[in-house]
Amino acid sequence: MTARQPPSPIRTSRLAVRCWEPADAPLLQEAIDASLDDLRAWMPWAWAEPTPLEEKVARLGSFRDAFHQGRDFVYGIFSPDEREVVGGCGLHTRLGADALEIGYWIRSSHVGRGLATEAAAALTAVAFRVAGVDRVEIHVDPANTASLRIPERLGFAREALLRRRLPPVNGDGPLRDVVIFTLFADEFEGTLAAEAVLELPG
Repeated sequence: MTARQPPSPIRTSRLAVRCWEPADAPLLQEAIDASLDDLRAWMPWAWAEPTPLEEKVARLGSFRDAFHQGRDFVYGIFSPDEREVVGGCGLHTRLGADALEIGYWIRSSHVGRGLATEAAAALTAVAFRVAGVDRVEIHVDPANTASLRIPERLGFAREALLRRRLPPVNGDGPLRDVVIFTLFADEFEGTLAAEAVLELPG
């Protein structure tokens, strides 16, 4: 659990980052279908796709409920007008008290534009300045070189390489290594993440 619940929506210069709603299921389905090959390279959940629209409606409902109950904070990444799903991200509570883990994915047509960095910077700022945690982590497959650059750019320290910790991407392959990046609250100011320009509710 976090000290305070993160907000929704979070607006950056190019993105609307907010809690999923069941009504977002068609937009999410379109984004996943258009990005499936790329997602399957890194995301185990993508191997269950395509799933029926009704399943996505239920999944987004469970994300929304967990968000409002303070159990986990899964966000959709949308275009500013919220007519397109650009990707997904989250502030995950699985690290225990006083810490959050950031995860992210971007649809294939928007990769290479710095949007994952923009979303991760926004979540990092929210984690420290609003939720009030002491530690934020980002976990990355070491083979995912594009994703590795994001926490490095934002000022996270590359803390450890843990062997055989991530599940296989396709369900029956070998366990994967993971690189742990960490940023503490007293290290946050002065990083690129601290420069994130946000518009928050209220």
